[in-house]
Amino acid sequence: MTRRYRSQDWFDNPDHIDMTALYLERFMNYGITPDELRSGKPIIGIAQSGSDISPCNRIHLDLAKRVRDGIRDAGGIPMEFPLHPIFENCRRPTAAIDRNLAYMGLVEILHGYPIDAVVLTTGCDKTTPSQLMAAATMDLPAIVLSGGPMLDGWLDGELVGSGAAIWKGRRRLAAGEIDNEKFLEIAAASAPSAGHCNTMGTASTMNAIAEALGMSLTGCSAIPAPYRERGQMAYETGRRIVALAEQDIRPSSILTREAFLDAIVTNAAIGGSTNAQQHIMAMARHAGVEIHTEDWMKYGHDVPLLLNMQPSGKYLGERFHRAGGVPAVMWELEQNGLLRSDRPTVTGKSMKDNLVGKETNDREMIWPFAAPLKEKAGFFVLSGNLFDFAIMKTSVISDEFRARYLSQPGNEGVFEARAIVFDGSDDYHKRINDPSLNIDEDCILVIRGAGPIGWPGSAEVVNMQPPDALIKRGVKNLPTLGDGRQSGTSDSPSILNASPESAVGGGLAWIRTGDTVRIDLNNGTANMLVDDAEIERRKGDGIPAFPASQTPWQQIYRSTVGQMQSGACMEMALEYRNLRDVVPRHNH
Repeated sequence: MTRRYRSQDWFDNPDHIDMTALYLERFMNYGITPDELRSGKPIIGIAQSGSDISPCNRIHLDLAKRVRDGIRDAGGIPMEFPLHPIFENCRRPTAAIDRNLAYMGLVEILHGYPIDAVVLTTGCDKTTPSQLMAAATMDLPAIVLSGGPMLDGWLDGELVGSGAAIWKGRRRLAAGEIDNEKFLEIAAASAPSAGHCNTMGTASTMNAIAEALGMSLTGCSAIPAPYRERGQMAYETGRRIVALAEQDIRPSSILTREAFLDAIVTNAAIGGSTNAQQHIMAMARHAGVEIHTEDWMKYGHDVPLLLNMQPSGKYLGERFHRAGGVPAVMWELEQNGLLRSDRPTVTGKSMKDNLVGKETNDREMIWPFAAPLKEKAGFFVLSGNLFDFAIMKTSVISDEFRARYLSQPGNEGVFEARAIVFDGSDDYHKRINDPSLNIDEDCILVIRGAGPIGWPGSAEVVNMQPPDALIKRGVKNLPTLGDGRQSGTSDSPSILNASPESAVGGGLAWIRTGDTVRIDLNNGTANMLVDDAEIERRKGDGIPAFPASQTPWQQIYRSTVGQMQSGACMEMALEYRNLRDVVPRHNH
């Protein structure tokens, strides 16, 4: 028996023929016929994230044509609509503030319009979690189509990775090795084509996570944007979403706890971005799945680093695709018992079946589980009187950093450092080279006022580079700590995503320049060595100031957002789930 779609309540409702006429009438003005809309075929939305101010996702303006072809050939009716843009590199004060706004906008579109299933077009960092959060809230059949990374960047015979080249270039600039023009040349070389970051930054990470969750077709995430296979994947995705609509396969059957645990494991194996922590938490909470703080260590920390891709490794996105992409990494994990792969995916097969025969043939790019790049590559979770929760990306701890800070004989994994505290990035840029601070190798750079409420939105400012004088002496990284984030393309082993943040009275509000900070990776602690009485005295000084809201949305965001430990969600939105089950009332 053919199932009745929710769109038929708009277009084929004899009990409300007057409303049916109203809904049908205006679609006629660009050529759709009443027979098409009343045919009982599913209306498939294409959530268009590409635009001129979203260059990382702009490829979707072209890919949507192939998605339409696939939908039509499979018997569906495509309807493309725009999403709120999110562009990590350019949005001020931070693109993080727009994830929840884009989520809310997509929920309203999917709920209020005659859409039976949706293709989610993802790419730049937060375009992926925002759309999956909305798909989980609505629980309409949904599938992810990644836009794909840029081609590999090259300059002077060397690979130049997007984002990573900026962080390396600014250190060379500070050291006096290059001038401004060369710095800009490096940046330009790192972005050679359409697509999102070609490094394992947050964009590649979150698209890989979508595939690991089972929400995209096998092999989708790593295909470079300009490759012919990207258009072919768009067509097959269009065909597949029609089948998902016909079979009523919803995200709730795919976004399970097992899927999210596999995503945590896969993130560690690929050297994924620290931004994955808050996004995985947000997607899971909107899906009604409990992911606990201890899950990051229990399931993710002891996972080996298998992918040799910048910033944790050497190579870039093109080679990752040719080496087999996410399925090849997950094959290694599956063969060694780290996945819960007997679970459904949008392919109609189990993840276990999707991974059959996916072993890589490029062992320089994807290393064997038995001989990985690093033994334990997952996020390290810390707590103490500075915060209840923060993470450290262990896959980017260099040999130099480990030797300097984590290898004291008899006290390995522990270091103490003098805190240099900055209130926001303006303060950091103004004072980092101030000689009166006496910043040396024994310091830890601390930034606060960078969390969801303080910034607002949480900002990628924790990967602070040392003062120029230290860089010129060859000290490329100091320990850094903060209640903000860092770019997924950064090679800095920062302690970040600290919760609760300074702006709500977290421990970072009470630290002062000159305090000693003790980091103990053996016990998972991070403390300022200040007695409780002194901390209580400092609380009398009040929470350090942070900027006022500049727009209505910033005020709304601040009034609804939670902390990064729990995903920085709109807390009031979490009660809304399975919205597709209640069709909204008529508008006349």
